[in-house]
Amino acid sequence: MRALLVEELLPDFGGCRLADGLAAPQPSTGEVQVKIMAAALGFPDLLMTHGGYQHKPDLPFTPGTEMAGEVTALGKDVTEFAIGDRVVGGSLGGGLAEMGVFPVRGLRRLPDAMDFAAGAAIGSAYLTAYVSLVCRGHVQPNEWVLVHGAAGGVGLAAVDLAKHLGARVIAVASTPQKREIIETQYAPDIVLDPTDGFREAVKEITGGGADVIYDPVGGDVFDESIRCIAWGGRLLVVGFASGRIPNIPANLPLIKGFSVVGVRAGEYGRRDPASGRDNLEAVWDLAGKGIIRPHVHAELPLENWRLAFAMMENRVLVGRVVIRPNA
Repeated sequence: MRALLVEELLPDFGGCRLADGLAAPQPSTGEVQVKIMAAALGFPDLLMTHGGYQHKPDLPFTPGTEMAGEVTALGKDVTEFAIGDRVVGGSLGGGLAEMGVFPVRGLRRLPDAMDFAAGAAIGSAYLTAYVSLVCRGHVQPNEWVLVHGAAGGVGLAAVDLAKHLGARVIAVASTPQKREIIETQYAPDIVLDPTDGFREAVKEITGGGADVIYDPVGGDVFDESIRCIAWGGRLLVVGFASGRIPNIPANLPLIKGFSVVGVRAGEYGRRDPASGRDNLEAVWDLAGKGIIRPHVHAELPLENWRLAFAMMENRVLVGRVVIRPNA
């Protein structure tokens, strides 16, 4: 089989190689072998290629944390799935290969109405949005939700989910092309160009400030967000895609009565497994009913892995880019 291997942790994917003729991995107890039909790339995959992510697998390893495919072999004691089942899920790697082995506990059946690419693209993005907006942000109908990085995977998921929750959504995206796709396919109430700042526009639109701010960007975006949040608002710290971790003067939350809320969707489930399972079930119930839907920007064959990573690194995507290892 073919697989992308990370053999050294180097910048610019210098330690990555598309390898052919590899033996397909075989499932052990509690695992299944999957023919991988789609793998959605995320920033953890990008960071792991040069050692920039907190999880550092032993070398060599195959990146790809989210995938969908067909079960092709069962490990010992596996009764949850049968050969031929369509499944979605993953682990901390293994998705960018024609075949992979995954623990049963990390898989679920792909809804019948959903294709492999959409299934691979839902998981972490929509779970992050759900934990952020529902569990940590407690978004209520008619509240104003400001979503930064709205063209990215987690940002677009937040726009989609916030609309379902009945919120009024302001989506912020950096280019006209991104804003057009977001507006036509997800219909937020307002789409903003952040080029000249967004603080005054948000305050005017909302009549004082956003009730909930979803920030996967950090840096200057965070700094400006604390100037346009409503009294009693919730500023959700989702990530730092800008590269700068911001600081906040403690007097500002005091004076304006807002909360700064950290969001780690995976850790939320690890700390409270029952709630973690409930959150996943809620996301997949919405997906199975077609209420939420990811946007797949591009589907590329495995040999175009470098282009897929570049699209993500250069931030030209709306939603997710998906690799099709068996295309």
